[in-house]
Amino acid sequence: MNLHMFRKAMAFVASAALSAMALAPTSAAAQAATLDGKVFVADAGIKGQAADEKDDILSFKDGKFHSSSCDQWGYGKGDYKAMQAGDTISFETETFSEKYGRLAWKGVVRGDTIEGTFIQYPKPGFFSRNPAPIEHWFKGRLKP
Repeated sequence: MNLHMFRKAMAFVASAALSAMALAPTSAAAQAATLDGKVFVADAGIKGQAADEKDDILSFKDGKFHSSSCDQWGYGKGDYKAMQAGDTISFETETFSEKYGRLAWKGVVRGDTIEGTFIQYPKPGFFSRNPAPIEHWFKGRLKP
């Protein structure tokens, strides 16, 4: 086989492989999902303890996640990523406060319920150079 025929054969193989990938069905476990427009009312607390935060409004809008209870601490909105598997949408996001640090959120939405955890990574300070992360839970329902 000469070089010209080899290149043609390789181009054909590459083209066939790309066509096959384009036609392959996507798995439900790998479908990107959106929660935009959904608003939940949730309670939250430190892991293993009762709720110390009641009626937090968790909202998803324009690709952003927001927790109304976190406003008082200076936490803003965070870009969220969501993935759907069957009737469950899982999501992850991070929100930041200049003064208090970072919150890493992970949760699931099933029907009209939401639940998950967020880990508070406090900002290091003069008296606490390496503060320990604090795990919290949250759970709520779709806002009527």
